[in-house]
Amino acid sequence: MAYKYVDNYREQGARKQLADLLKQKGIEDEAVLKAIGKVPRHFFFDETFWNQAYKDIAFPIGEGQTISQPYTVAYQTQLLHIKKGDKVLEIGTGCGYQTCVLLELGAKVYTIERQEKLYERTAQVLPRMGYKARFFLGDGSKGIASRAPYDKIIVTAGAPTVPDVLLGQLNIGGILVIPVGDESVQKMVTILKTGQNDYERHVLDTFRFVPLIGDKAW
Repeated sequence: MAYKYVDNYREQGARKQLADLLKQKGIEDEAVLKAIGKVPRHFFFDETFWNQAYKDIAFPIGEGQTISQPYTVAYQTQLLHIKKGDKVLEIGTGCGYQTCVLLELGAKVYTIERQEKLYERTAQVLPRMGYKARFFLGDGSKGIASRAPYDKIIVTAGAPTVPDVLLGQLNIGGILVIPVGDESVQKMVTILKTGQNDYERHVLDTFRFVPLIGDKAW
């Protein structure tokens, strides 16, 4: 993939229009909208496809994966209620677009990807863009126990159930956001950890994610 880091008024204007569109679609968190307006999404595209970068669509990025639809990224991020300094585990790094949005909000991001080619690409590209996360290669369905606990956990692939191991890696007061369902359609689920073994669970809207592959998933 060819990366050329040019960000001019055209791209900046397109991001503002995208943020405005997401607001019209129901994204209310102004900090999330501001982050969407800052992250140069076209940097994740080959130059040939830059005209697709600021459409509210998912797009293939190789290895059978996609860069998520901006609405989906904003929707999940809004549910996390990120505060500056939050320690966040992201499961499914992909191209790193969601990672950058979390970093723009001031989170400390630990992100894990099972596809080695995606992991290597993203671990190189994001620092060149000025974004610093902690990158891990491995089975995200098991979380990253060595760096737990986390204030927030976001899963960017569809799971058949909520892995108990992820709940165990949450701080009390922490939030897990995960799409749960079958391999073709899922419901977005948020879980608030209210005690050592106590949780509040909310089932929200329908989405379609690539499946979460791993020991604690498909």
